[in-house]
Amino acid sequence: MLAERIEEKWIAAFARVLELSAIGPGDVVAILSETQSRPVNVHLAELAALRRGARAFHLIVPTPHVSAPVPVRSTGASEAVQRLAPVVTALAAATLVLDLTVEGMLHAPELPEILDGGARLLMVSNEHPEALERLVPDPALEPKVRAGIRKLREATEMRVTSPAGTDLTVRVAGARVGGGWGYAARPGQVSHWPGGLCLCFPKAGSVGGSLVLAPGDANLTFKRYVETPVRLVIDEDYVTAIEGDGLDAELFRSYIAAWGDEDAYAVSHVGWGMNPKACWEALQLYDKGDTNGTELRAFAGNFLYSTGANETAGRHTIGHFDLPLRHCTIALDGVPIVDCGRLVGDLA
Repeated sequence: MLAERIEEKWIAAFARVLELSAIGPGDVVAILSETQSRPVNVHLAELAALRRGARAFHLIVPTPHVSAPVPVRSTGASEAVQRLAPVVTALAAATLVLDLTVEGMLHAPELPEILDGGARLLMVSNEHPEALERLVPDPALEPKVRAGIRKLREATEMRVTSPAGTDLTVRVAGARVGGGWGYAARPGQVSHWPGGLCLCFPKAGSVGGSLVLAPGDANLTFKRYVETPVRLVIDEDYVTAIEGDGLDAELFRSYIAAWGDEDAYAVSHVGWGMNPKACWEALQLYDKGDTNGTELRAFAGNFLYSTGANETAGRHTIGHFDLPLRHCTIALDGVPIVDCGRLVGDLA
């Protein structure tokens, strides 16, 4: 377990992210946390905002009662705000919301109203500050992520294959497309730190084929590397079969079934990692309490497949898997953008 204390270098890391987010003297920074948030990151956020000359205030809400049948991890769909109107109003009036809730507000139902008020939101992933320090955003990543987002918006189909047996087709026409590079500098923008992703939320009925998790791929809900193959059969967005004889397949079947929610089997988003500073090996080097696994979502060249909430398809559930796969080839309308786990062309 790494020590959690205030370090000057970590204040500097937070301050740099606020600088990249165009926060300066007089800007209003709302620091949103809950009673189970990582205290050191909440304190670092405050000190960094003050260092930048911003006017900072805290909104701390009680972590809500457990409502799920199994532990909830890494969903990006925090229930902490509980639709409290005064909280939403205060956040919407800020220049920037620093989101330090445990699960994050990326898929929270209150997010659209917060953004409509003119705020922008930066989710600080629930990581130990050592990881955040290593992954302070590089502005050089922004144009590359933007290029990836443009390619995804212009495409009609994504096809993903791998030597392990993945063969997945995604109709991306009409999908909600997004991405992030680790900071949020414009009103209405949402990003997360660590950053470096291009992704989309496909329309209903857009995804089919097979997804094979091979040894070394990761299940970030479990914060665990896959050790034995798992094959997912996907039809019209939904996982219809989970094949495999090892513990990884057994855990997958058991956890997803525990939700008792058909939409937990459906696709949330698909995309790929863009961040060359993010390390595939990182999950092995942190205790589970020290990491949220966002780094593995962003490492360059991974294919990220997620189950769960998908606003574009009209589905909401807090059952969620984030599954970054290595060694995949990703093609948009037949043109590879990732070749066997390596970014190609102007994305490299």
